[in-house]
Amino acid sequence: MKNIIAVFLMMLLAVPAVPAQDMLDGQPESISGSRKAVRTSTDVVLGVMPAATLGIALFKRDWKGIAIGAAECAGTLAVTYGLKYAVKKRRPDGSDNHSFPSAHTSMAFVDASFVMRRYGWKFGVPAYALAGYVAWGRTYARKHDFWDVAAGAALGTAVGLIATTPFAREHDLKVAPAVERDPAGNGFVSFGIGGSMTF
Repeated sequence: MKNIIAVFLMMLLAVPAVPAQDMLDGQPESISGSRKAVRTSTDVVLGVMPAATLGIALFKRDWKGIAIGAAECAGTLAVTYGLKYAVKKRRPDGSDNHSFPSAHTSMAFVDASFVMRRYGWKFGVPAYALAGYVAWGRTYARKHDFWDVAAGAALGTAVGLIATTPFAREHDLKVAPAVERDPAGNGFVSFGIGGSMTF
């Protein structure tokens, strides 16, 4: 696991962050053909990964795994897009203000973490390699910088490792939605997620 993280970080550090002043008059910058090809390939890999995971689960008749994987993906997407709209960080290519964190990276890493925890290293190592490629590709294609993909990888990995059994079973993990009314009685309601775990 340490080797995978080290390789991932070396790949990310090899791609320099793109300063915001690279934009011309607030317009998105144009990118080269190779960067467009890498951007497209990250989209393809992101589609192939969950399809392959679903194929493994169906082959193994792991119905519970399919439910857990779907819940992890939904939760990861919700948190990722919540952060994107809260933080509003400009993308390195200037295309919009939804750079942080990288959704491609968070989804790739939640899938890789799920596969590794549920089906072992035989499937987990290739999944982590693909997730690392997605993270590198998003920085190379100038859709994200290092911090965007690092946050996406951390988020996806955390959700994948924590929510996938046997970890959840071993640590009595419980996660549930939470609704809380404003104590001052102003009618405001806050929504969130609460949880507990035993160490």
